Amino acid sequence: RQFAQDFVMNTDVRSSSSSSAIAELQEDEDGVYFSSYGHYGIHEEMLKDKVRTESYRDFIYQNPHIFKDKVVLDVGCGTGILSMFAAKAGAKKVIGVDQSEILYQAMDIIRLNKLENIITLVKGRIEEVDLPLEKVDVIISEWMGYFLLFESMLDSVIYAKDKYLAEGGSVYPDICTISLVAVGDMNKHVDKLLFWEDVYGFDMSCMKKAVIPEAVVEVLDPNTLISTATVIKHIDCNTASTPDLEFSSDFTLSITMSTKCTAVAGYFDIFFEKNCDNKVSFSTGPQCTKTHWKQTIFLLEKPIPVEAGEALRGKITVRKNRKDPRSLFITLSVKDTQQTYSLQ
Repeated sequence: RQFAQDFVMNTDVRSSSSSSAIAELQEDEDGVYFSSYGHYGIHEEMLKDKVRTESYRDFIYQNPHIFKDKVVLDVGCGTGILSMFAAKAGAKKVIGVDQSEILYQAMDIIRLNKLENIITLVKGRIEEVDLPLEKVDVIISEWMGYFLLFESMLDSVIYAKDKYLAEGGSVYPDICTISLVAVGDMNKHVDKLLFWEDVYGFDMSCMKKAVIPEAVVEVLDPNTLISTATVIKHIDCNTASTPDLEFSSDFTLSITMSTKCTAVAGYFDIFFEKNCDNKVSFSTGPQCTKTHWKQTIFLLEKPIPVEAGEALRGKITVRKNRKDPRSLFITLSVKDTQQTYSLQ
């Protein structure tokens, strides 16, 4: 492909300075991840997610003072939608970085919208590329995965912050929280687990030990919630470091009805607040408009009887899979039960 060097910079040279696990992944190990973002379907889904895209748009357009005459870095720019929002809000220069093949489509999109004089696209991992400038004023990124931290793209945003963000600069979104809530849904318990006890007359109950450890990503019926939600992790993207992204947290869920707890679900909230005249936020919780992130559900092998007013205590530990740092291991302890789940 022929393209102007000052518009798209193709960077495949591996930097020796990066020490993050993501940067150290070999091409064949991480290629599947970036390849998945080279197909239009995933970008169509994200762009059509109005909660997601309109929140970014509203934050940028309603706070133009943050972008006016500033240099902006868009980490994982995809189709370039955030870069274009920033350009329209008055940014002096926007640099979009993405490793996936979608960058070539973004190049055409930027041209179609006559923003090539403001937006420069760089192909490669943020940990490996050489940007055409040393510092930026603002970093924007839509890095969130299931349960917030799946895919470990926040690692890349933190790397960009530490290397490129000028003193006094800001990362957006700036605040993120992860919350848990108790679920009581015996119908789902039967469908997901008891199903295996009689499959066309055959006992396949041994399958439950394979099914339970896999976290389920789907939209919860809000009528199945049996507790108030509790925040188990608070992240400030302007100060976070990669070790912060692996953690343990004790939690208490205030039960709202007498029933059986069949699962614990997780979701995240996103906030654009720092220096904002008009603050913007959105939630991926089950009582809010659904998003493509849905909720992450941790099934309990045996339902736990609970009473209204009870404080259901537990502990959660979130860590990266050392063999695949983009996936997560989540260990959940509730009452006398403990289970480790994978999100991959």
